[in-house]
Amino acid sequence: MATDSASFFRQTSVPDKFEERNQCIKSFVERHKSLQNRIVLVSSGGTTVPLESRTVRFIDNFSVGTRGSSSAEYFLDKGYAVIFLYSKKSLIPYTRHFVKIPFLDLLDSCVKNDDVCVRDEYRGEIKTVLQKYRQVTDEGRLLMVDFSNLTEYLHLLRASSQHLNSIGPQAMLYLAAAVSDFYIPKSDMPQHKIQSSDGPLQLELQLVPKMLEPLTREWCPNAFTVSFKLETDMEILLSKAKRALNKYNHQVVIANLLETRKTEVMVVTRDSDQWLRLSGEELASGTEIETKIVEELQKKHDEFRT
Repeated sequence: MATDSASFFRQTSVPDKFEERNQCIKSFVERHKSLQNRIVLVSSGGTTVPLESRTVRFIDNFSVGTRGSSSAEYFLDKGYAVIFLYSKKSLIPYTRHFVKIPFLDLLDSCVKNDDVCVRDEYRGEIKTVLQKYRQVTDEGRLLMVDFSNLTEYLHLLRASSQHLNSIGPQAMLYLAAAVSDFYIPKSDMPQHKIQSSDGPLQLELQLVPKMLEPLTREWCPNAFTVSFKLETDMEILLSKAKRALNKYNHQVVIANLLETRKTEVMVVTRDSDQWLRLSGEELASGTEIETKIVEELQKKHDEFRT
């Protein structure tokens, strides 16, 4: 049985260090509001669901935050201030470029002064990425806010959205996190680790309420909101995207298929649907589909603000 959003928040505990992170978000929004900067909230990564209060076991999904972390960089390139709300175990902007390389393989011993330096083959790329990172951090345009599970994510999403409400259409919500559909209320969780000696595990999960509804109606109704729809069946992809737009009254759905999500997406609005695709040449050069997504969303956000 589904619960409404208000019941969900009543049934879940306020996360540890929530107030500290909430104040950081509030200060970030107030600062960029005073500078009249556009702000985008990028949510990224998976949302784990604990099975015990003192969590040992949990349900997870496959998202590692590729889309969210890369998109955050491209929004920063466009001049946005970015609140990056991400799962602790997922990719983050800038460092994501080097996660496939063992850390120590990036380094070498310097012969001249017996110090440690970056190996020649990585020096150029690291320098370029580092310069971009230093620029946005020096300008105070990137706020990193992490979460560890579904409950933390939704509490922080609500808080972030409510703060962004103060800047109206200057705000964009780019909801790329993979949100779990099911959860176990705190009152139903065992306190300690579930024991295999108790026999086969039987779980009764509750449906997570669709937070797009309170987000677009109550928390941040005047923002430019972008949601994502991932399917495996092309026949239902567009219809489900259109249905979401009509139901939640937001601006854009980025619709994509599981197998081709890294090379093509459909940008769906109530009035149009447009495919964005990487050409063979773009694929060969390492271009990411998120460059095209962010480019298109910036145009639509500009139109929305005027």
